Amino acid sequence: LVGLRVTGITHVGMGERACVDTCTYLRQNEGTLVGSHSEGMILCVSETHPLPYMPTRPFRVNAGAIMSYTLASNTRTNYLSELTAGSKVLAVDVKGQTRVVTVGRVKIESRPLLSVDAVAPDGTAVNLILQDDWHVRVLGPGGAVLNSTELKPGDVVLGYLPTEDRHVGYPIDEFCREQ
Repeated sequence: LVGLRVTGITHVGMGERACVDTCTYLRQNEGTLVGSHSEGMILCVSETHPLPYMPTRPFRVNAGAIMSYTLASNTRTNYLSELTAGSKVLAVDVKGQTRVVTVGRVKIESRPLLSVDAVAPDGTAVNLILQDDWHVRVLGPGGAVLNSTELKPGDVVLGYLPTEDRHVGYPIDEFCREQ
């Protein structure tokens, strides 16, 4: 994992977002990597951290907009909208440790969305579109829990920079541009 510096937050209106409910209890500093483009993803935290107005859901990651990539097993990516009961996704913790977990359900609903732009130390631009709600969170260094509604330029979030672009979810070594 690498620290990504947030460069901008934009309200992008309504759209469909996906919650990924797993068949596994996720840990507090664990979630899934999600991103709008194959060259970078942000660590979205599981709903394991307490909230004052709703119970925790330690099996869920409020992951992002339905067109987002997430990592599955064997370095493959899937769109969040492709996941179904029985799919496999990669759970990742703040130390970069991974394990494969099984999806039990994907819950897709219309919600207001935020676009989060960030940049890696090597200059790679990363984007994540996620729900504009206080209980939707990403992870920062040391397991810092950052609410989507409170993110601001300069904040550091944890992310991953795959080395290959993707075609139908598989790594490729050819020209590919996503914007």
